[in-house]
Amino acid sequence: MAVDEEAGRPTWSRQIEFTLAGIGCAVGLGNIWRFPYLCYRSGGGAFLVPYLLMLVVLGIPLLHMELTLGQYLRRGPVLALAKACPLLKGVGMATVAISFIMCTYYNIIITWALYYMFSSFRSELLWENCNNTWNTANCSDRASNSSSSSTASQEFFNLKVLERTSGVEETGVLRWELFLLLLLAWILVYLCIFKGVKSTGKVVYFTALFPYVILLALLINNVQLPGAIDGIRFFIIPEWDKLLNVEVWINAAAQIFNSIGIGFGSLMAMSSYNNFNNNVLKDTLAISITNSLTSIFAGFVIFSAFGYMSHLQNVPVSEIAVDGPGLVFVVYPQAFVTMPVAPLWAVLFFFMLLCLGLDSQFAMVEVMVTSLLDSYSKPILKHLKRKEFVVLIVCGAAFLMGIPNVMQVGIYVFQLMDHYTAIVSIMFLAFFEVIGVCWLYGVNRLSSNLIEMTGNRPNIFFRVCWRVICPVLITVILVFSVIQFKPARYEDYVYPPWAQAVGWLIALASIIWIPLAAVHTLWVLPGSFAQKLRKSITPFSLDEDSECPYYQQKGAIMEVIPNIAIISSDHKTQIQTNL
Repeated sequence: MAVDEEAGRPTWSRQIEFTLAGIGCAVGLGNIWRFPYLCYRSGGGAFLVPYLLMLVVLGIPLLHMELTLGQYLRRGPVLALAKACPLLKGVGMATVAISFIMCTYYNIIITWALYYMFSSFRSELLWENCNNTWNTANCSDRASNSSSSSTASQEFFNLKVLERTSGVEETGVLRWELFLLLLLAWILVYLCIFKGVKSTGKVVYFTALFPYVILLALLINNVQLPGAIDGIRFFIIPEWDKLLNVEVWINAAAQIFNSIGIGFGSLMAMSSYNNFNNNVLKDTLAISITNSLTSIFAGFVIFSAFGYMSHLQNVPVSEIAVDGPGLVFVVYPQAFVTMPVAPLWAVLFFFMLLCLGLDSQFAMVEVMVTSLLDSYSKPILKHLKRKEFVVLIVCGAAFLMGIPNVMQVGIYVFQLMDHYTAIVSIMFLAFFEVIGVCWLYGVNRLSSNLIEMTGNRPNIFFRVCWRVICPVLITVILVFSVIQFKPARYEDYVYPPWAQAVGWLIALASIIWIPLAAVHTLWVLPGSFAQKLRKSITPFSLDEDSECPYYQQKGAIMEVIPNIAIISSDHKTQIQTNL
């Protein structure tokens, strides 16, 4: 780990480490289950058209915006947003809140993956037949579309792994096996990130790259299975009439948004450890394009397995039941059963899920740690002495908050939190972040930052996207998300009104910081209300000298001339044109 002597901030030892960490953060479990599920629900290949379009006009420009802001201001999302737009500084606080809430339940997926992986080290997979103590009379060794029967893999997940209750009203008892595996998952996370970018940068060489080896091996195996070509054909041949459905376009935009991680603050936090003159555009393209190519690559793996399942069940690919985590923990394990050397493929697959999940978990925990140290480093380090203890406390708190997810009621808690965090909250956060950065901080200022860091001005495409296309698209997505909002459910179970109310409280736990922080900003700024309001939308107005601290530490002399900022330091003069 290198240290930036001018800013006193650690930096990545090599720039490739940030790129790999960014790819690991963006490429996660959503690429394996959410993307194929949305493809499946949206007519297969028809989904790829809006998906790729949204990548170009929404995903890449917004990722470029976040990485630029984080690298230039050299701060995590809380302080970066506070400097960029003081009125909306709560957006940065909200991104930290949503990342922390997500990391409390996201590790449950890693817990399930560990359970399945350890259960696969045997000659016969436990979900291979119905001759187990947890199986019911309705269990079927072969998948069928009968509503009265359930497959061996369904019963293994519901009755053995989860031991789930009938609903959120019935909490059940603690699942000690899952509890210990959740503890193991958090120990793994801690050991990988406790040294900050120094340790994370080394771990990502493996966790970011190894999943591709397994995906390739699975694809080579799957395409040789009977019926695989039917699944692949469903994936790549569009049903063009589906493009007339607005929901398909909204789903495509939302998937790009959630998959890359816009609004979660993770990539902004990690980019704050970049070298100041790093080429942000290269990282933007590497992370966003790799993320989407991985989704498409995973689509071939999953849909070839779908084709195989449709061959076994003798039903069309479009009629296989798929829903949420069930894709990874029910449908795909079911496909393993009849594959040659089934336990080997099962171990590899669930180890791949572990790697994908850990990468994303690193990033979400790092958001909280970075933000705490950015804002309160002196008092925190005065008492705790070392950053490692800060990471330990964050991981420990998230572990304790995740315990309800490993009770018998856990799957209902998980689904409720995921619905109101990943779907409801993130849309509001994204909307205010785009307004704050693209319009109030300003495209001109953002362009100037890039010139200062790289010497290159962003091209007309990025400037138009930042100024017009991204704000409009985010607004449309937000409006349709509200109009088409559906209460949380799990399979056929609909949550009672009190549980939905708890879900909205979970959503408010992150959103509420935006209005609270806006009120605080207006309260602390001097002058009349009109003066307060004007200052609140002026970048750096909360800073004592209204300048970026990075340049104060460099001893830079700032002389502001209309539209030109002349920055002089160490006998060097840079001309920054604010166009």
